Amino acid sequence: MSETDEEKNVRKRQAIADLMPKAPFIGWLGLVFETYEPDHVVMRLPFREELTNDGVVYHGGVVMSVVDTCAAAAAWSNHDFANGSKASTVSTTVNFVGAARKSDLLCTARTVRRARELIFLEIEATDTEGRRVASAVQTYRITT
Repeated sequence: MSETDEEKNVRKRQAIADLMPKAPFIGWLGLVFETYEPDHVVMRLPFREELTNDGVVYHGGVVMSVVDTCAAAAAWSNHDFANGSKASTVSTTVNFVGAARKSDLLCTARTVRRARELIFLEIEATDTEGRRVASAVQTYRITT
């Protein structure tokens, strides 16, 4: 019995969730999935002092990396692989509005809209108490 197109998509989407944390940079950061559902992803960055400016507050580049990775995961989480598998971030706007002080960083990404090649996402990063650290919008592209 052969796999349906949707079964193939589900298998490939899950492969993204399995492989992404093993990518060298993402693995080094220590990002883990809390939620990986179609168009809704939550990732956690466990607190590590070496990812901060001062031993307390994350470096902005670390926060941006988590935002970008979480958004990319959300883009892939409900992707139809018949539409391609080459991807890149097109644009990201991040507003840093707070700080996670000696706290894990939680990042939630949701798909707002899927077009032919472009996926539009909204992302929020918080500390473990739910205090907002950053909010962002991203356009991600997946093509053939």
